[in-house]
Order: sequence, then structure tokens, then C-alpha cells
Amino acid sequence: MSRFAIGDVQGCYEELRALLQRVRFSADRDRLWFVGDLVNRGPRSLEVLRFVRALEANAETVLGNHDLHLLAVACGRRRARRSDTLEEVLAAKDRERLIEWLSHRPLAHREAGDLIVHAGIVPQWSAEAALAYAREVEAELRTGRAELFEHMYGDQPDRWSETLSGMDRLRFIINVLTRMRLCSADGRVNLALKGKPPENDPLWRPWFEADRPLSRDVRIVFGHWSALGLVLRENLAALDTGCVWGGALTALDLDTGRTVAVPSRGYQSIEP
Repeated sequence: MSRFAIGDVQGCYEELRALLQRVRFSADRDRLWFVGDLVNRGPRSLEVLRFVRALEANAETVLGNHDLHLLAVACGRRRARRSDTLEEVLAAKDRERLIEWLSHRPLAHREAGDLIVHAGIVPQWSAEAALAYAREVEAELRTGRAELFEHMYGDQPDRWSETLSGMDRLRFIINVLTRMRLCSADGRVNLALKGKPPENDPLWRPWFEADRPLSRDVRIVFGHWSALGLVLRENLAALDTGCVWGGALTALDLDTGRTVAVPSRGYQSIEP
């Protein structure tokens, strides 16, 4: 049995099938970990959702910001953006089954020494804390989804405190796990800066460069940051290699460290 972690698919169905062929994936033997953002910006989000859902226990996927956006649009709490490519999902006959399945995906998943999230964790969190905070959001997704999406969008609060409560607490957890790229050493999150990591910035650094003594015991596997590209370190694997932006879709064998990539057909030219 092999375990493959796969970067942001974002509706790039043909590349996903080509990648699985390259790694000789067998659905009755191997397992897949998806780092989130199964959908949007690429052309075939519907096929991606159907395919991953059909894998059942052989696939684990965490929610990314685009997945949450789809859920918010589907329940009428957010308008589709001009750049979205979600029309086929929203019009599909099996829409409700797919939306219900997606809404039951976790925001963080741990297996042995690996923790998978879409974006990252702040240095003040341990892996177990991240999982616990993720479960708070997951519970709300299953019981109060409409209210959550009504208040999910926004960049504040920008610093963690255990005293955070209500929607402020849930919004911060979501922002860290699905949107964060940069943070300060004391865990303040900057959601405005995008693109490549800033050079020689004394305040804002990639979240994984902060000292994180509470989560040294795990390898964090994540995506979300296509401008960062493939980064493999002892306790880190960044796998978003920008397939939807003309880059590649990448798989990492979690047990051997081998990576395999297939080139993108190119759907978007410049990441906003």
C-alpha cells in the first residue's frame, strides 16, 4: 500500500487522472491525501468531486478556501465570483449529495507523524490543538452551516487567543487552516499579502519559518500557496505547484518521499 499526498487540484480533472496513472495508483490498495481546494478556477470541478467521493475510504481530503466558498455559494450565503468555475457543480443532478459529502470533510487530518491542512497552523498551536480547533468548525458545518457562512468572510481577528468565542473564533480558525500564508513570530496573521514570500521582511514571514515548538512532532503537509511551489523539508511538505495557473499537479509518496508531477494544460494565466 502507498500513501500519496496531492496538491491543489482546483478542477484539473485530466491532470489528476494522468497523475494517478503515473504513480500507478490502485483504488483497492493505495490511499490518497488531498490538501484541499478540489474545486474552482479549473474546468472540471464536478468530475473531480465525483471521482474523489467515489474513492470513499481510499481518499482523505481536507477543506480549502475554494471548497468552503463552494459550500457558501451552494447554500445561498455568498454570490459566485466572476472568476469562479462552479456552474456545473451547482447545476448537477447530484449536487446535494456532493455538497453534503463535501461539508463533512475535515479541516485537518492527522495520521501517525503527518498532519494535513490546506494552508498552515500558527506557531502557538500544537498538532492536537489544530485538530481540536478544526473540529469546532466541522461541527458548525454540520449543524449551523448557513450562519457560519454568513459570518465566515473577513480578516479579523488576526491573532489567536483562547478567549476568542463565537464567530470570531471560528473565523480565525478557518483563516489559519485555509487562507494563511504569512504570520509574525507571535502568531499575528497577515491575509492581505500574497505572491512569493517577502524578502528581508522583519515582521511577516512564511508561517512555517516561525519557531513552532508545539508542532515539531509532525510533518505538516499543505497546499494553498502556488507562488511558493514545491517545498520539501524534514517536517514540511508544500505541494501546491500551481496546476490551474499553468504549473503542474504534484503527488508526494508520504512513505518514500518520492514526488511525481504532471504538467498543466493551463487554464488561468496569472494568479490574482
